[in-house]
Amino acid sequence: MNYARLALAAIVATVVDALYGFLVYGTLLTSEFARFPGVYRSAETQGPYMLYLFAGVLLAMFAAAYIYAKGYEGGSGAAEGARFGVAIGLFAVGYAVLVSYATTNIGGRITLALACAAVVEWTIDGIVIGLLYSKGAPARK
Repeated sequence: MNYARLALAAIVATVVDALYGFLVYGTLLTSEFARFPGVYRSAETQGPYMLYLFAGVLLAMFAAAYIYAKGYEGGSGAAEGARFGVAIGLFAVGYAVLVSYATTNIGGRITLALACAAVVEWTIDGIVIGLLYSKGAPARK
């Protein structure tokens, strides 16, 4: 396992994910989040918690990069990363989005939006991890 590549992939994926998150969750879905003030923090009150958000994303990207590296089979980084990202995205939909829908007081529209956003987000993250980790990493035998 190439730990330098793993770390690079995790850090760059964190930056890419933060940009995606700002665009999708911080801009496009803000009106949906505002419909559920008892569940989601407003933009005005999020400040003190942003460190936790970025720490959580970084932790997730290190875990995802590690899982990717353990399963990397030596093919195209972009293709393997995309397949990996879709799988992780579907995992996120099942474990986080649908569970949140069942346990919190949110509507179906935001649940669908979060599910779609998660699959796209993780597909992008998977491609980034795949491209950065796979370059120079030995194939699994």
